[in-house]
Amino acid sequence: MLGLTFAAPLALAALIGLPALWFLLRVTPPRPRRINFPPLKLVADLIPQRQTPARTPPWLLILRLLIAAALILAVLPARPVRAEEPPANRPNGIESALVTRLAYVITGDAAVDEASRTGLTGLTQMLAARTALEPGEPAGIDPAKDELAFYPLIYWPIAPNRPQPSDVAIRKIDAFMRNGGTVLFDTRDALTARPGGPPSPEGAYLRKMLATLEVPELEPVPLDHVLTKAFYLVDSFPGRYATGQTWVEALPPAAEGAERRPARAGDGVSPIIITGNDLAAAWAVGRRGEPLYPVVGGDQRQREMAFRGGVNIVMYTLTGNYKADQVHVPALLERLGQ
Repeated sequence: MLGLTFAAPLALAALIGLPALWFLLRVTPPRPRRINFPPLKLVADLIPQRQTPARTPPWLLILRLLIAAALILAVLPARPVRAEEPPANRPNGIESALVTRLAYVITGDAAVDEASRTGLTGLTQMLAARTALEPGEPAGIDPAKDELAFYPLIYWPIAPNRPQPSDVAIRKIDAFMRNGGTVLFDTRDALTARPGGPPSPEGAYLRKMLATLEVPELEPVPLDHVLTKAFYLVDSFPGRYATGQTWVEALPPAAEGAERRPARAGDGVSPIIITGNDLAAAWAVGRRGEPLYPVVGGDQRQREMAFRGGVNIVMYTLTGNYKADQVHVPALLERLGQ
């Protein structure tokens, strides 16, 4: 056996190359061996065969939205089924028979109808504030379709740009006035009508409408008429305008030689009142009670007097001749004392 001794100087010289061999192996390492890891085979089968699209298809998005909307509607509480209109606004409900309310004719002219609604609303509020009467909300009516017997007073603004009422409506209005109701016709033409001149469009429309009715003889409201003192003492009935005349059924003249009475009345309430002063516009108020239309006239109290006149008209239609007898009580007591 040969030993490694200094007797072999070549072998010792080879040892000097070991550092160079080590450095060479560091720079060029041997190729790594590949060893299959068994769990990777399980993961390889999890790769999906179809890739998920980056955006949802439109048809699928629409379908999802429809399903979501259906679910939302399904959980919403069911709304109560309402009648054609609540009794407070329609004339045929039981509420209209139990609560006194004013009515206005729906003409089909949006501006006129809105003025009528807000005007009677303002007058209703004034009645509730100043009298013992607490009326319900005013009702808009169609004379041809609705029952009129629920209302003591119907306000009818004249809109000449609308068709004439049907024969059915005229017949029902005629029956209403015959049975004790009162219709307040408002031509709203106080600024355009001229005494002795041709009739205004509103006046001509009203004449044509009343031509088939048995309208009683009319006269301007006398100063001693019950209407002037049914609640307030008034001598005129202004509205938005103050120059128009107010007409009622003519009363029989007082007997000659009879003592002058402070108030006159016929056998009943006048079935018809005609004015041109646009009463509803003066009564009209907004939600906060503010006037909606300016009055035309120099009297600062014109709107107040319009309300007073409106209160008198309503109380007159409700109480009739009561005031004609009441105003004589002092004279009767004086005579009884004698």
